[in-house]
Amino acid sequence: MKAQRVEGIEPEGTLADNAERIVRVRLAELQSFVPAALDPDEVEALHDMRIAAKRLRYVLEVTAESCFGPYARTAAKRAKHLQDLIGEIHDCDVALPRLREAIAERRAADVAALRERAAEASDLDPRLAVGLPHAAEHRGLVTLATYLEARRDLLYDRFLLLWQELQREGFGARLEFALAERPARDDHTAFTG
Repeated sequence: MKAQRVEGIEPEGTLADNAERIVRVRLAELQSFVPAALDPDEVEALHDMRIAAKRLRYVLEVTAESCFGPYARTAAKRAKHLQDLIGEIHDCDVALPRLREAIAERRAADVAALRERAAEASDLDPRLAVGLPHAAEHRGLVTLATYLEARRDLLYDRFLLLWQELQREGFGARLEFALAERPARDDHTAFTG
């Protein structure tokens, strides 16, 4: 996913003003994946939302304390939590197709082996299915795929709850308010030009 361009960066401007522009774009980028990411079948939208959360988190981790109000530090932690949770879901989304492919390959090999065992028979004797070459692998892969599907469902439910929690706490609005705040500076920490 390509990052949205940040307009209005002023090389002669303050770090806080430029960081505010970046954070506003990154926050809008994160929020743009709703409602698509709220559909469990929209794997790509969810993955892109994770990348957007990562970008928001990184800029906040670098600038929150020195440039913005206190909620910006909280927002960085919330973005990290969101990124981590979606990352766990993404791991399942990446592994499941590979597992399904491995299952299909072993099943096809066992079908071929069973067909070969049947030779010229007019029907297939069920006893020939005993001891197929990939039966144990197949069983293990199916078990793992079942586990990952259930884990993904559980993690996705947690994601939905986290997103609802972020909405209830006013994550976006509170972060935007914090962006407009500037921390008080002691005289010895002020930059001089």
